[in-house]
Amino acid sequence: MDRRLTGTLLVVVAAAGFGSGALFAKGVYAASEIGFLTLMLWRFVLGAGATWLWIAASGRRRAAVRATDPRLLASGLLLGVLYTGGSATYFAGLETVSASLAALIVFIYPALSGVLSLRFGRRLEGRRAWGALGLALVGCVLTIGALLLVIVSPIIYSFWLLLQAWLTGERQGGAPSGRVDAEPVVIAAAVNSGAAGAYLAISLLVAAPIVPATSDPVVWAMIGGIGFLSTFVAIVGVTEGSRRIGAANAALVSTVEPLWTISLGAFVLGESLTPVQLIGGALILTGVLLAQTRPRGAGEPAVVLPRIADE
Repeated sequence: MDRRLTGTLLVVVAAAGFGSGALFAKGVYAASEIGFLTLMLWRFVLGAGATWLWIAASGRRRAAVRATDPRLLASGLLLGVLYTGGSATYFAGLETVSASLAALIVFIYPALSGVLSLRFGRRLEGRRAWGALGLALVGCVLTIGALLLVIVSPIIYSFWLLLQAWLTGERQGGAPSGRVDAEPVVIAAAVNSGAAGAYLAISLLVAAPIVPATSDPVVWAMIGGIGFLSTFVAIVGVTEGSRRIGAANAALVSTVEPLWTISLGAFVLGESLTPVQLIGGALILTGVLLAQTRPRGAGEPAVVLPRIADE
């Protein structure tokens, strides 16, 4: 499969995973007394466990861990600590605001990622990509509503997205890094492990409950959904996808997330989509499709990224 198409599909799957987390979390909060710290601790413990099991199931992925510079693994763990800031802001907000409203916190980040990529990553190329970003952002505003919430979470996520892409080989202009970069799945495992460790430390420091105070199997299923779909699938997907298409393009493609969240809410919770939201969804999809097509005669820039052979 074409590298760009594969990367786009991986990021779309990741966006669906991230977008499902808001609905899972609202269900957990409504059905139990579990707070966001306990939920986040279990989210990343389950996510890290699933990621390391995924690595253990493949000889190539085990070899990738052994071949990874310990300094890159340490950097991945620190990225996990950084990620707690964005996730804590978002899921704490979900305790008091709607899922759609909280989603707006996150979807300032495609614009921030696009701007940051001018200096730190593989920039969006040409007026076509920037126009697509504009369409997608207008679509997000129409889909979610024009209320600006907290901007801390998307700022943290923008830096996190660019840094994890840098660790796995992204450079300006697609130039090779001159060293062996980490495999995306290894960085994903380190990020989830670092976040789990950070949330455990914070929970112990503030005496927050470690074990969720519930025996409801439905609540545990929703916690499992956050750990598997919204953490393992989402973070592995976005790290693998952004390596193929770049962090800025991954942020742009991720604008399908609020469309997914609102559509899933309509299907599961019976919420209706307004005409304005439908127009916003159409703009998001148009922007994503526009960004992933190239003007006639334009070629794909060469990107040299190291791979580790199977055992």
